[in-house]
Amino acid sequence: MSTLTIFNSVPAQTAAPSVAVTGDRPIPAVVGADLEVPVKGGRLVGYANLDYAASAPCLEPVSAAVAAALPAYSSVHRGAGYASQLTTARYEQARQTVRAFVGARPDDAVIFTRNTTDATNLLAGCLPAGTTTVVFDTEHHASLLPWPKSVRLAPPAFPGEAVRAADEALAAIDGPKLLVVTAASNVTGELWPIAALAHIAHRHGARILVDAAQLVPHRRLNLTALDLDYVAFSGHKLYAPFGAGALVGRRDWLAQGEPYLKGGGAVRTVGDTAEWHDDPEPRHEAGTPNVLGAIALAAACDALTATGWTALVREEERLLARLRAGLASVRGVRELSLWGDDHPRVGIVSFTVAGWSAREVAEVLSSEYGIGVRDGKFCAHPFVRHLLGTDEGDCADGTASAVRASIGIGTTQEHVDRLIEALRDLVSR
Repeated sequence: MSTLTIFNSVPAQTAAPSVAVTGDRPIPAVVGADLEVPVKGGRLVGYANLDYAASAPCLEPVSAAVAAALPAYSSVHRGAGYASQLTTARYEQARQTVRAFVGARPDDAVIFTRNTTDATNLLAGCLPAGTTTVVFDTEHHASLLPWPKSVRLAPPAFPGEAVRAADEALAAIDGPKLLVVTAASNVTGELWPIAALAHIAHRHGARILVDAAQLVPHRRLNLTALDLDYVAFSGHKLYAPFGAGALVGRRDWLAQGEPYLKGGGAVRTVGDTAEWHDDPEPRHEAGTPNVLGAIALAAACDALTATGWTALVREEERLLARLRAGLASVRGVRELSLWGDDHPRVGIVSFTVAGWSAREVAEVLSSEYGIGVRDGKFCAHPFVRHLLGTDEGDCADGTASAVRASIGIGTTQEHVDRLIEALRDLVSR
């Protein structure tokens, strides 16, 4: 019996419970929605998780998919037993689900990685010799640091300047070139003009890699329609915190690059030397892969697609507007933005509070109000320094940081309102 036959013989999973309903489609619940945490005075309060940009909680359908796979969990690709064949089928079906989720081309490679950082480093190891990477200083370190040869561009004052700067930089480079850009900033949530940047890259014979880690939990992505060469993203930001991510894109560089890991599964034969697989997926997935992570990632893709992006975006934009308006109403709070208040963004807001360090704000919000936010430079040191107007010498100074509040499925209006009221209390002290 083939693995496809085995996979198709598995009964469909029962849908996990859902809570919020927007329009006709239910929005699935997150695991831990009823979590209570201790606050000052010994009380327990419901946890207001506003740290989705770091790691999103697990969706209940994702947890259910992993639980359903565990009884037959086994090694993939090399076992003749039923459990191994079934697990292999589930793993390869997860690859096809991820392919569809990002709108990849039929011949694009889908390589499972640990996260976005892992995916960008994998691609960096596959670049043709002499490739020059063009990257903005606004990027997350995962996109800023892996490249052997790079040109770094200053933060652009407006989206059109980003396109112009990339145009000029790529025009000045001979040989292979790659433009690396985020789809949505992990600091400000602002959306980048990735379609225009892809057009510019291709006009100069370059390729483009898009860091979609902060986009795909919030918006639909269609790699083919946008004409992107590569996208990378993480499961732990996509409501699938089981240690998997993905690199999706054109096969040729990946098929010719040095295997990311050298070991079992990556080879055709081994004698005095190794003959590596030509297909990028086995070539770069040596060893036993994170099968449950891939299944979880695919389940998250299915859950978001089934819910529908209209419902998800509408609810997020309602809460984000309430959050930003609330922050603007608190004396001494300044929201950080590269392109102004009206530029489109996903549910991420970074801000400072006059008279308070970012760490102090985060600690008080946690210990006294049961609110989880992130503080620091968010693995984007050059960008945060630019937004704050500080220099590199301030890197170790805790005041040269910001607070980040981020929302997603499971965020409630009460969470947002609690944050605003807590900040009002802080600035009144």
